[in-house]
Amino acid sequence: MDYSQFLAMKQEIGLLIVFLLVFLYDTFFSKKAQGALPVVTCVLFALLTAFGLLCPSVKDGAVAFAGMYATSPAIVAIKNILNVGVLIVLIQSIKWANSEFTAVRRGEFYELILLTLLGMYFMISSGHFLIFIIGLETASLPLAAMVAFDKNRYESHEAAIKYILTAVFSSAILLMGLSFVYGIAGTLYYDGIAMSLFGGSAMSVMLIVALAFVIAGFGFKLSLVPFHMWTADVYQGAPTSVTSYLSVISKGSAAFAFLVVLTQVFGTVYEQAWEWMLYAIIILTITIGNLFAMRQRNMKRFLAFSSISQAGYIMLGVIAFDYMGISALMYYVLVYIFSNLAAFGVIGSIENATGKIDMTDYNGLYKTNPRLAFTMMLAMFSLAGIPPFAGFFSKFFIFTSAAQQGTPEMYVLIFIALLNTIISLYYYLLVVKAMFINETDTPLPTFRSANSERLGLWICVAGIVFVGLAAPIYEYLLTVVLP
Repeated sequence: MDYSQFLAMKQEIGLLIVFLLVFLYDTFFSKKAQGALPVVTCVLFALLTAFGLLCPSVKDGAVAFAGMYATSPAIVAIKNILNVGVLIVLIQSIKWANSEFTAVRRGEFYELILLTLLGMYFMISSGHFLIFIIGLETASLPLAAMVAFDKNRYESHEAAIKYILTAVFSSAILLMGLSFVYGIAGTLYYDGIAMSLFGGSAMSVMLIVALAFVIAGFGFKLSLVPFHMWTADVYQGAPTSVTSYLSVISKGSAAFAFLVVLTQVFGTVYEQAWEWMLYAIIILTITIGNLFAMRQRNMKRFLAFSSISQAGYIMLGVIAFDYMGISALMYYVLVYIFSNLAAFGVIGSIENATGKIDMTDYNGLYKTNPRLAFTMMLAMFSLAGIPPFAGFFSKFFIFTSAAQQGTPEMYVLIFIALLNTIISLYYYLLVVKAMFINETDTPLPTFRSANSERLGLWICVAGIVFVGLAAPIYEYLLTVVLP
């Protein structure tokens, strides 16, 4: 065995080192020193993130283990985007991790996060479906433990049961689809399947069924309609720090993995098979996500249906099926990380201080906590796509990439997505209205957020304001995906 192959796995090895250091700190350091574990984890992961951003990647990519693992500048950029989101989640969770009810299990929380991220790395870098499934289960099973982390709350138990059952069923459906793919191609290597489909004859019913199962399996992970029913209950029942991780990092990694599988494995049957499947799913996901979001008053359920709608927009980058679409998807997820984590940062800060979680509790928030209200307003404006914030540019690029196809069907899809963007303005502005316009006799008390919470919010605000205006970011993402 050539051990030099491990050199291609720089980010995985770096993450594994961080995991081991956190584990050893949690295991062997005294109870008094345990309070510093969240800060130590954030510092170590910040160093890993900086290493990923500053360390040059192999220009033409690299493969290892007979092609089962692959990396490239685009894959490195995708992992760096996920690292930025995870770092913000770690920073925002420091106060919650050190709280009275969580402190005894804080080490497990950080270890589970790092373990799930390692699984997501393998999903994105896989060149063989065996590695992909290993990464998928490594990313999914620890998340069930994270959802059930608040063991004293019934809602957390219920959310964990729903999540694990959904994860099991979606994995079974995905594996069923992959068994059909293996029956068609005789291999589970990505390039081998692509060559078999390219050199094959006309479309078969078996291939259509296989793709339907594969897309359904990913649909559960991405909360695409009609595979979204678990999302709101799980988001509501899980601790807020876990919910923010689920809504951004888990969804972003699944979107990237879905992009890799569809483009590298099934790209040769794009027009004949999965393009029309995604048309229907995107329209349903954006529309139903928006309609149900308008009815929600619990902030976590509200953002759950908002994330369902956002997943539909993310899929526009996949269906665009070109290099501009891939870079637009990467840029969209980066902007979504800053915007959604800003919203969850405000929710978590208010929940930690007051225990309030309903939209009506935010009435008059501007009078008592103007900075939190301003941050939430920026997050809502960015998620809605209001200029000049980053969310406007992410939607612009994702729509432009889809429009490059130039087909009437794609124009209809973009038109429906634009109409839904107008609809989304209504429910995002409901939150702004509650904070700045609605009157109440019992507003939330004035309080000071923890330093870690404020640092996380400052990072998110900077991302919302400046990422959209920093043209080199999108140009870099476009460059790394070009052949």
